Amino acid sequence: MSEKLNSCEISAQLQNEKLSSPPAICIRDLYFSYQKEYILENVNLDIFPHKFVSIIGPNGSGKTTLLKLILGLLQPQKGSVLIFGGKPERERDRIGYVPQHFQLDLSFPATVQEVVLMGLVHKKQWFRFSSHAKKKVYEVLDIVGLGSLAKEMFRSLSGGQRQRVLIARALISQPEILLFDEPTAHVDTVAEKILMDLLKQISRELTVILVSHDLGFVSKYVDTVVCVNKTVQTHPKNALTGAVIQELFGSHIELVHHGRTQPPEAHHHG
Repeated sequence: MSEKLNSCEISAQLQNEKLSSPPAICIRDLYFSYQKEYILENVNLDIFPHKFVSIIGPNGSGKTTLLKLILGLLQPQKGSVLIFGGKPERERDRIGYVPQHFQLDLSFPATVQEVVLMGLVHKKQWFRFSSHAKKKVYEVLDIVGLGSLAKEMFRSLSGGQRQRVLIARALISQPEILLFDEPTAHVDTVAEKILMDLLKQISRELTVILVSHDLGFVSKYVDTVVCVNKTVQTHPKNALTGAVIQELFGSHIELVHHGRTQPPEAHHHG
């Protein structure tokens, strides 16, 4: 007699995934509050391996809280979060995280190589790194197109280059999921495109999830859009219309695609 399947395994079957490969992230019946009122409620979400996903929503809607729950930094009051079938705190080494604000004093004399090696600090003691680890720095810097800058000072780089170094810092620990909180918030338009092209390439090998407010631009790259406003709705990118955004934000808003405006269209959440 077969064992009863949990909802994550059933979802895997429906996606033609093997039961040994559940969703990369599976959230079921989740509720979370900091005080009395729920920030997130009745959240159900599946994100499968090698998908490029954007999380959008108005300020205060729970986007960053959702990331922290996935990372295991917060615990839900109700429901569950599973990362490859395990609890987030046990699977944290399989997740790379690039925060919106990297806390490094730019007056501190750190090289690009040293910043990337910080991605291994939690696995090492006393900042002693093997020659293999230092070789890995160049491999991940090559992936982000900065292999020639390993010895340069981090503070001397442009905003877009710094962001790519932080991606390399996340990659060096060899995660299976990469989380980004507003990765293009402090870069110019040229650097934004370079970063998004890079993340699209990385998503062929890893699961990539990013929080972004640049809805029109991001929608050209991602596979799925997760709309967060206390609860969660998931849309294929081709269903991201002006009406979706209007309903999500609770007011009229136009969806801008770098030079043209997409008018609202009829849409209803199921």
